[in-house]
Amino acid sequence: MGGAQSVHASCVALDGKGLLIIGASGAGKSGLALQLMALGCDLVADDRVNLAAKAGVLVATCPANIAGLIEARGIGILNAKNRRDAAVQAVVDLDQQEQDRLPPDRHMTLCGLRTPLIYRSDGDHFVPAILQFLKAGRSNR
Repeated sequence: MGGAQSVHASCVALDGKGLLIIGASGAGKSGLALQLMALGCDLVADDRVNLAAKAGVLVATCPANIAGLIEARGIGILNAKNRRDAAVQAVVDLDQQEQDRLPPDRHMTLCGLRTPLIYRSDGDHFVPAILQFLKAGRSNR
């Protein structure tokens, strides 16, 4: 189904390329966002993300009342440089554990648009791999 929607998620962006982070409460959405922000990403939104299809692109924005704020569990609500919007390149689902070394292409549909889907992977490589995905995408080879 198309149209705009609001989701319980976090979103960061690198050079306008957005990553939507979903998962149950306490799954680590804000934590992953903070890790990616430490590596150069900008915050789009934390806790609630507005999504809309615009000219065939999934665009994430932040509700005005939480713009520039992110929760750091055990520390509190932090101020953050935030980006007004981002074109969502992929969704990371922290509730799903990746089982495959080389996983198949997965997608989910948001606002009527098919969006690449990545499952959580345990290991030190996960955060840098997500950052590299935002920089250059996944190889088709």
